[in-house]
Amino acid sequence: MKLEVQDNCPLNNFKKCKQFKCAWFVQMKGTNPNDGKEVDEYACSMAWLPMLLVENAMQSRQTGGAIESFRNEMVKANESNQNLLELSKVLEIKDKRNLRQ
Repeated sequence: MKLEVQDNCPLNNFKKCKQFKCAWFVQMKGTNPNDGKEVDEYACSMAWLPMLLVENAMQSRQTGGAIESFRNEMVKANESNQNLLELSKVLEIKDKRNLRQ
């Protein structure tokens, strides 16, 4: 069953949509996050909200993954720096012992 969307406006008492006379009637270009198809059409901003919310959720997940990956790399670099610092301390202690002898 396919639903037919009514061409009425909730911002204007559900009267017929004014389309290009309304500032909320905008063109959207890009890729639909639900099916991956290209989008290039005009519609009410309110009608675009569900698709934009899905896209926002997808971008947030990707950002979270990138941040986690970056964090893991920083942890590795920090461990490496700590190991180098400990090694330099050991070498410094050995040098002081060799100078005393």
